[in-house]
Amino acid sequence: QVQLVESGGGAVQAGDSRRLSCAASGRAFETYVMGWFRQAPGKEREFVAAIRRNQFITYYADYVKGRFTISRGSAKNTVYLQMNSLKPEDTAVYYCASRLNPGDVRGATGYDYWGQGTQVTVSS
Repeated sequence: QVQLVESGGGAVQAGDSRRLSCAASGRAFETYVMGWFRQAPGKEREFVAAIRRNQFITYYADYVKGRFTISRGSAKNTVYLQMNSLKPEDTAVYYCASRLNPGDVRGATGYDYWGQGTQVTVSS
């Protein structure tokens, strides 16, 4: 089992920055990829970014590329999502997820563990 706990959400203004954190515990060493997804009201959950736990390889959705940066802590059990130049359309619940095996890192169905989510609200 891997437990994931997100933090850092809140209400911001358009153009502001925010950093989300995800702390992994349990059998976190088995994780291959950690990712961030988001879900806005009435919409499907969508991929935001992902990072391989043991390599400096990152993946981004086109709609956040250049604005968001995913990184991991030195202990590899914490993942961050630095969000800059936030837009109202970035408003969503942001979820951290852990994937144990290689594959399509952009697909939500391939992730094995999920956090409870943290709300980010961007007002114009």
